Amino acid sequence: MALRTIILLSIFVMPAVSAAQTIVVNPTGVNVNPQNPSSVFLTFGRIPPGYTAADAAFCGSLIPAAPPALGLQCRPGTIYGSRPARYDRSAASGTSALTDIMAIPASVVRRAYQTALGGGSAEFFYVRRFVSSSGASDQFVRVSCRMAGGGARVPFALTDVKFKTQDGEPVLFVESGAKFPPVSAEIRYNGTGRLKGRWEIVQPGEDPPGERDLLTEATLPIEQRGTQRRFTQVSRFNHFLPPVGKFTLSFEPPETFRANADGQYLLLLRIEVVDDKEGDSDLGAVDAGTGIVHSGAVASFPMPVLRFFVAGRSAAAVWGDSGAVLPVENEMFEIGSKVIFTWKAFSDAAMYRLQISDETGEELLSAVLVPPASSYSPPPWLADRARGRRLTWTVQALDKNGGPLANTSPRSFGLN
Repeated sequence: MALRTIILLSIFVMPAVSAAQTIVVNPTGVNVNPQNPSSVFLTFGRIPPGYTAADAAFCGSLIPAAPPALGLQCRPGTIYGSRPARYDRSAASGTSALTDIMAIPASVVRRAYQTALGGGSAEFFYVRRFVSSSGASDQFVRVSCRMAGGGARVPFALTDVKFKTQDGEPVLFVESGAKFPPVSAEIRYNGTGRLKGRWEIVQPGEDPPGERDLLTEATLPIEQRGTQRRFTQVSRFNHFLPPVGKFTLSFEPPETFRANADGQYLLLLRIEVVDDKEGDSDLGAVDAGTGIVHSGAVASFPMPVLRFFVAGRSAAAVWGDSGAVLPVENEMFEIGSKVIFTWKAFSDAAMYRLQISDETGEELLSAVLVPPASSYSPPPWLADRARGRRLTWTVQALDKNGGPLANTSPRSFGLN
């Protein structure tokens, strides 16, 4: 009789032990912004061989998974939405772990917030399903999301990044050797922390970066950080971001930075990982190693790139630098000597306007000439007006309507 009892107990107990859920996650609960999208770095561990991550959903309450599945799944009727496939940044880490970016869309946040306003719980859940290729039971793993303010207690994460140019154009055209026009990145974020990273450029002829290269460093598993492709570094930045949710990052290249080679360039925004205890993953808690994985400045999307083209200098720019010939810079003349102003011809000019001014900007003389004229000798009375003054002269090329086409750089001269 005793032997029969032992056998019966074994039949009922052993399946329960073998079917116990094994997959765990860290962190198990996080604060999220109740008004904006959120992103949180997660580490799943103790993943049995043959299991892979499947779909993910957000919901207001949980129920035990329908047998033979294990864990807690979303209760029907309380599902706020699914995590979009384009935000799936899960990646294998080590031998039995997986990293995931819990990207909470704005639509899910709104539904959870409305539920809380209606008297429901201020907590909702992220549930990730794992499936087995060998026919073993599905496993559901949950993370609790607690709606809090968008301040310092929410993991530091980027939620949107857009380039902003001076004229609003998505593509820039820059003259060879010219100073780079003003560019900035409009960044929206949750939490608070340091925004640290670098600006890089992809030069003509280089292979462009892949999507993985454009992810923020905190989005990658710890062993993959530092393995993204590097390009020519232009400058670095390191700013503290208070919990206000919006920041404008200006591209500030060195004064000596110039793009001289003709062709297509890409300006890259590379964001480095920083410490942020609100989004830390404890590897030891999921048997995925030892230590803490910091994930400050995580993002569920690749950083944008700004495309710009460099072309040879325009005819107007070249003429502006070299169009003025005589007198040379700082040349001095004796009173009574003949001064002849000479300049190079500009192919599209219908007329030229010569202007002579003193150091205060007062115009002393203005003359209009028609091509092929490319020189001018001022009248004698100029010497009386200009005696002892510091003078400058410029020539402006005009079209047939009198509109400006190009200007020579101002040159100084004097009359003693």
